[in-house]
Formats: sequence, C-alpha cells, structure tokens
Amino acid sequence: MASDIQIIIQARMTSTRLPGKVLLPLLDKTVLEIMIERLGDLKPFIILATTNDGSEQPIINLCQRLNIRFYQGSTDDVLSRYFEAATHFGANDETIILRLTSDCPLIDYELTKAVIEKLEQTTTDMVSVGPHSGFPRGLDCCGFRYPILKKTHELAKHPADREHVTLGMSKFQDLACYNISAKEDLSHYRLTLDEPADYDAINAVYKKMGNHTHFSYQELVATLKKNPDLYDINKHVEQKSV
Repeated sequence: MASDIQIIIQARMTSTRLPGKVLLPLLDKTVLEIMIERLGDLKPFIILATTNDGSEQPIINLCQRLNIRFYQGSTDDVLSRYFEAATHFGANDETIILRLTSDCPLIDYELTKAVIEKLEQTTTDMVSVGPHSGFPRGLDCCGFRYPILKKTHELAKHPADREHVTLGMSKFQDLACYNISAKEDLSHYRLTLDEPADYDAINAVYKKMGNHTHFSYQELVATLKKNPDLYDINKHVEQKSV
C-alpha cells in the first residue's frame, strides 16, 4: 500500500441531534477512539478535520493523546475544511484521500482498505462503499485523489455541496466512479450514530460481538442477521436528508 494516503475523518462537537456524540462512551473508550481502533494499521494515515468554533477542544485533546494529526476549519463549510486539511498536511496530485465521518464506530478495516487498493490499482477517479451499494449505513467510505477535491472546492457554490464534500464532485468534472458491492441489500441496518436510539443500537451490537473491536464484516453481518432485535432498536430513526 502506498504511503501517499490521507484518511480524513470529519468530527465536531456540535451535532444538532446528539451533541458531543463522537465522544460518548463506548466499551471503555469513546466512539471516536473505537472508530480509530477499528481502522487498525491505517491509523498513521488519519487526519481529524475538526471545527474552529471553540467547541472542539475535547476532540483536540483526544487527538493529542492518541498522536493523531488534526486540523481546525469551518464548522459548516466542510468541503473547505477537507481541502484545507489535505493541503495543510502536504497533499499533492497523487495523494489518495478517503472521506470518513466520525459517527461510524463500526467502520470496517478491510472495506476501507479495499477502497484504497482499488484507487491504487486502477485509473478509477472515485471508489466508495455505502448503503447505495448494499452495505449497512455506518460503514461508509469514499476515496478520490486530491485534484478532484481541489477543483470541487474551487467551483462548488451550493450550500449542500459545501456541507457534504463529495456531493458536488461530478458537477465539475467527468468522473469514473466504482461502487464496491455488498452483493446483497443490507442498507436497512443503521450502524451510524445520529440519535440516542442509534447509540443504544451500537452499544447492543458491540455487546453481541463480545465487547471487543476485532471482528470482520462477515462476522458483523452474521450477528445482525442472527439477532433481528438489533435492527428493531433504531429502525424508526430517519436518515437526515441532503
């Protein structure tokens, strides 16, 4: 695997539906710590893109304790925050950038690595994993190279494009996109953290997994299918619309 990789995780303390969610306790750590732990030996590539609104100090403290690079940028203009973070840490035209969000403590190491490898081994512009290709919500990962991010940052004007980073990328350039398929539709499972019921569900999943972080995507899916009550915990939560 190439060394020119940036895994940029957006993280803030001011979530409207569940403030401070990324630092809620999970196992004996926090949601954000567990997510980082799940990424295994990809940790050296991680950059936390947090805010500069004065609320972010607990996230900075965590980054400093874990020796994770961080960047403070706009709270609402997440696209600029990503671009500035990537640029600050030396991204160039060959740099592979992965976008992750900090409310995904069940993120999968192998799927994340598969996104990187597809970008390294092909001329594909964008590679992604997500509910659009059948995966449970909360394993989302999208990869692209720095010039795509740069051009989108320079040209995107719509507030939704500034907030959601990848949403407007194909408006300004032709992109060859590759979606890694789950080979089945598991998109009804919510493994992302937006509301208290999601927090309950994630805690319940980790309890079923033996309260440890070292399990595969296949083991996770088998557990979800074997325990339909896990789905019931937060099935009523509506995904925030773009």
